Amino acid sequence: MPYLLTPNSFPIPRRQALVHIASPALAAVALSLPAGADAAGRALAADSAAWRAIQAQAKGQTVYFNAWAGSPAINAYIQWAAEQLGQRYDLRLVHVKISDAVEMVQRVRNEKAAAKSDGTVDLVWINGENFLAMKREGLLKGPFAEQLPSYAWVDTQGKPTTRIDFSEPVDGMEAPWGMAQLTFMADSARVPQAPRNLAAWLAFAQAHPGRLTYPRPPDFHGTSWLKQMLLDLNPGAQRQGLYQPVTSAAFEARTVALWRTLDAAHPHLWRKGRQFPLSAGAQRQMMADGELLWALTFNPNEAATEIAAGRLSASTISYQFDAGTLGNTHFLAIPFNTQAFAAAQVTANFLLSAQAQARKADLAVWGDPTVLAVDTLPAAQRAWFQSATLPGQLQTFAPAIPEPHASWVDPLEKEWARRYGG
Repeated sequence: MPYLLTPNSFPIPRRQALVHIASPALAAVALSLPAGADAAGRALAADSAAWRAIQAQAKGQTVYFNAWAGSPAINAYIQWAAEQLGQRYDLRLVHVKISDAVEMVQRVRNEKAAAKSDGTVDLVWINGENFLAMKREGLLKGPFAEQLPSYAWVDTQGKPTTRIDFSEPVDGMEAPWGMAQLTFMADSARVPQAPRNLAAWLAFAQAHPGRLTYPRPPDFHGTSWLKQMLLDLNPGAQRQGLYQPVTSAAFEARTVALWRTLDAAHPHLWRKGRQFPLSAGAQRQMMADGELLWALTFNPNEAATEIAAGRLSASTISYQFDAGTLGNTHFLAIPFNTQAFAAAQVTANFLLSAQAQARKADLAVWGDPTVLAVDTLPAAQRAWFQSATLPGQLQTFAPAIPEPHASWVDPLEKEWARRYGG
């Protein structure tokens, strides 16, 4: 039987890296979801007439997949998927490379305002505030996700964020694609004892002036660091309000400690907190060059893949704060005015398949953790996920802390920019 241990005991099995959810709030939301919504209960059989009809309709269609293009490894993986989809299903997948999903959201929003039924976007890589905006504004087509044949293997019980996106129920409007948890990196040759909580991080910054920083919000990773700090500075019952839609009063009350802490920390950061790296990739490179002593990522396997590629020192370690770090799921969604609904579903289903998920989880390919319940797969497919532990790979997973409600993101970013963005 799978086991879960406290963060200070023994390693959690790798399949369950993002299972140990450190919040009763998420459990409450999960319990409020409709009964009978287990992964296998709604998925179509791969050989059913209904799914075969969707596959037949998908032939010859082109799927314009809007996805972040900031990683060569991810781009290469999407290209592999495009080749597989073309060979297997006679459809064309085009990677529309974007730097921020908000660009895509605005484009679809404009198309709806113009009553444009022949949309330019067929599939999107999305989560969080962008999903919330598209769901609430009627910019998505569905529900579709839980009917996909591959959805039967999604670990909805062990990984509840596959059905709850930043405290917002997914309701089948997006299909889970991968798992993520905020993870930190440091070169153990230069940092023998990495900071294991926020107080230690602040003390480390003071002891090593100019050697720590974080990506500039609204970069996703920079905003994630703000949310991690916000959660750490609002422990216990105070934290529960962060899982509700934001109000002006709640925002003011819950962020007082955050701004006070940043005011104190910034003078000790890189360039005295007056400038910030534009991305987590830039921060990681600065650490690799020796300019910084610490970097962050949302992929627990990133350090291992960077070491394997020769871009980070073999002495680099991955770790998380002992009490937990932000954890979430990233998804695939279909805009309301897609011109290739059938092919978009076939694409999402393939990307959820054991073969595609195993390749994505391979540290030599991408290293993105799977959303599947690997121990329920047939033995031959389970074997695809087995691999040796590599240098830099996260050894002990801390609890995954659910993301605050997505409505907190925009005011956080705007207030940070007002205070520190000048």
